[in-house]
Amino acid sequence: MAATHRTATGTVIAAVCVASLAACGTGADSAGEQTRGQEKAEPAPAPKNVVRLIGDGSTAYTGAQPHLPRPKRLKPGEKPPQFVAFSWDGAGEDGQKLFSHFRKVARENNATMTYFLSGVYLLPEDKRDLYRPPQHSPGRSDIGFNDQQGIADTVKQLRLAWLEGNEVGTHFNGHFCGSAGGVGEWSVADWKEEIAQAKRFVKTWKTNSGMKNSAPLPFDYDKELIGARTPCLEGQENFMKAARELGFRYDTSGVNNQLWPQKKEGLWDLSMQLVPFPGHSFEQLTMDYNFMVNQSGATTQGDPAKHEMWGDQMRDGLLQGFERAYRGNRAPLIIGNHFESWNGGTYMRAVEEVIETVCNKSDVRCVSFRQLADWLDAQDPATLAKLRTLGVGEAPKKGWTSFLAGGPAPAPKGAPGSPAAKG
Repeated sequence: MAATHRTATGTVIAAVCVASLAACGTGADSAGEQTRGQEKAEPAPAPKNVVRLIGDGSTAYTGAQPHLPRPKRLKPGEKPPQFVAFSWDGAGEDGQKLFSHFRKVARENNATMTYFLSGVYLLPEDKRDLYRPPQHSPGRSDIGFNDQQGIADTVKQLRLAWLEGNEVGTHFNGHFCGSAGGVGEWSVADWKEEIAQAKRFVKTWKTNSGMKNSAPLPFDYDKELIGARTPCLEGQENFMKAARELGFRYDTSGVNNQLWPQKKEGLWDLSMQLVPFPGHSFEQLTMDYNFMVNQSGATTQGDPAKHEMWGDQMRDGLLQGFERAYRGNRAPLIIGNHFESWNGGTYMRAVEEVIETVCNKSDVRCVSFRQLADWLDAQDPATLAKLRTLGVGEAPKKGWTSFLAGGPAPAPKGAPGSPAAKG
C-alpha cells in the first residue's frame, strides 16, 4: 500500500472537486473577522490604509500581513513548542461551504492554516483554453474549472483567510496524476510553466471572470507564494528543483516520519507524516484521502454503517501521533486534507475534533507552513541539529533543559525508522 500513499488516484479527487465546484453558494462571513494570535509574541503591524493595486487589480499590496507572529529563537534549555500544521489541498469555496466553516473553526481554536489554492478554481469554464497544461492540450484539467459564483466565493474566502493570518499556497492547476502526462513525468521546465500559470490565474481573476469592480486579494501573490503540495504527492524531485530556482521556501509533497524537519534542495521538507492507524498493524499518512483509501477503497462513499468508525480512526490516529510528538521529540505534526464529504463527511468531523482538542493547549502552536518555516529559520542551526537526533516519540533522557542547554550538537544519529510497511 506504500505506493497508494504516494500516488493516490487523482480521478477520485477530480470527480469530487468538479461536482462540488459546480454548485457554489455565497459566503456569509464579515470582512472584519479576525483570528487570535498563535504565539506569545508581538504580532506584525496591521496593514496601513494604503492599497496599491497590482496589474489589473486582482491583487494588491496592502502592507504587512496582520496576525502574523514574529518568530522567536529558543533560549538555551527552553523546551520547543509543539507545532501542528493543518493544510488544505485545492482550497476553494463551493456549496459545502467548508472553506468558510474551517476558517471559523480556526478562529475559535487559536489556529491558522495553509490553503493550497488550485489556480483553475479562479478560471471560468468559458476561459478554459487560457490554461495550457504541460504535456496536455489547452483547456484540459482533471478537476475542471469554475463559474462566476464559485470564483467570487473562493476569492472572498482567500481574502478573509489572509487577513486572519492564514497562508495561501498552491496546489497548481489541472491535478494530473499517474502516467500519460501526469506530474510525475514533468520536467523542471514543465513545473516552472505550471507555477507561472498558477500565479497568472490568481493575478488576473478579475479580467478572466469579468468581475472588474470586485475587491482585490490583499496580497502580492509573487511574494505570498512560498510553498506547495504536488498533486497525488507525485513529481516532487523536479518540482523541488524548479521551486528552489523560483525562490520557494518549503515543500510538503513527500512522506516523512515524525522527526524534526530538515532542508532538501534548499527547501524545508515539511512533508506529511506517518502516524498510528488504530486497529491496524501499519502506520498511516496524515491525510484524509489516505485514510479513506485504506477504509473504503476506491469509493468515496462506502458502507454508511462504518462512517462514524472510520472518522474515529482518523481522529484517534492523528491524536496518537500528536501525543507521540507532544510527549516525545516535539517534532511538528504535519496534516493535510481536502474540502470534501467523503464517507459522509466523517473526515471533516475528525479534523475538526483534532483541532478542538490540540490547538488550545498553552504550549501548542497550530500554524501555517509559512509560520513554521519562519520559526525554523529563526533557530540556531545547532539547536535544530540536536533536535533531529531525537527519534520518533523520543524525549530527551535527561530532560529538555539539559538537552538544549547549549554547547556543540552531538553527531546526528541519522533518521531512525522508515515508513512502516503497508498491509
